[in-house]
Amino acid sequence: MKLSCLQENLSKGLSIVGRAVATRSTLPITQNVLISAEKSRIKLAATNLEIAITYWIGAKVTEQGEITVPARLFTDFINSLPNDKIEMSLSAKTKTIEMKCARFAGRINGMAADEFPPIPAVGDGPTTTIEPDDLRSAIAKVVFAAATEETRPVLTGVYCEFHGDTLTMAAADGFRLAVHKAPLAGKVKERSEIIIPARTLNELQRLLTDEKEPIKITINSNKSQVMFRLKEAEVVSQLIQGSFPNYKQLIPQNCTTSAEMSLAEFIKATKTASIFAREGSAIVRLQLTPGQKNALGQVVLSARAEEVGDDTGEVDAVVTGEEAKIAFNSKYLAEALAVLHTERVLLEVTSPSSPGVLKPVGDENYIHVVMPMFVQW
Repeated sequence: MKLSCLQENLSKGLSIVGRAVATRSTLPITQNVLISAEKSRIKLAATNLEIAITYWIGAKVTEQGEITVPARLFTDFINSLPNDKIEMSLSAKTKTIEMKCARFAGRINGMAADEFPPIPAVGDGPTTTIEPDDLRSAIAKVVFAAATEETRPVLTGVYCEFHGDTLTMAAADGFRLAVHKAPLAGKVKERSEIIIPARTLNELQRLLTDEKEPIKITINSNKSQVMFRLKEAEVVSQLIQGSFPNYKQLIPQNCTTSAEMSLAEFIKATKTASIFAREGSAIVRLQLTPGQKNALGQVVLSARAEEVGDDTGEVDAVVTGEEAKIAFNSKYLAEALAVLHTERVLLEVTSPSSPGVLKPVGDENYIHVVMPMFVQW
């Protein structure tokens, strides 16, 4: 193997595939990164056996070949080099890769590429495409609601339903539920349901930042793996097996009180209340009061910490129905509001012991359900 490439491009590629390098593993080679010199580019790949990320960068290749090297050592060395051309060569006998850049040189002992776990080829199942902005937005609106505890593995993933020209994503952790519908660029022939690990979607979201071309999504025939194909990268992930809860049953169909208000003002009042809530039990109380005659109603947010103090904030709102009270975990409320990109938000309440519902006004594709906290009023 003999090639040359720019330090900047190699550093970027390593930072991307490095997210899939195993930190702790009984298989030491998964702590390596695979380097393959192809015709006019370098293929970088890493896997922790749950997710695999492959990334291609342009290079001048004079001799093809491949090797695996310790990911952390190789990345740290490349990142320390100046922004200049890097020349790399591989000694097939010693499995040593030599690097030269400006006035720096280094050698790293590697392991044979055929010992590296094969990256699964996913291409025999349902396939569709989606615009990167639509996928990035969908992930952002639901992935934070997935569970982090492993007690119920299916809840650590995001339920994805491909049906017609729509992708429905849902995530829940037992305390909240986020559901979003995104348009597909390519209509699917058959309905498919899978559960993608939230960790995979978090990594994918980072890759979508600068993506302009449609993303190709392929599920293998036995629904054990999914592949996302980007312009310069490929992400393959194991899928979570099991049945996701029937989330539709968790969404209240009716409410006794609704409040439509400015999202910016609601977020500001929530942040202020959270300052006191974090010192206590993370509880924010909301009181919805209809306006008299033609006057606007109010949503009053309050929080208190017994040994510290308390606060109260008011937000003007169009309140429909009867007066209502409900309390939420301040973190859950703040995270739900943070992903709404609209001017106004609708809060629907049934009773202090029933879930509250948040909806962006003017967007029927997203809904967020938050379980209430039981408090003494």
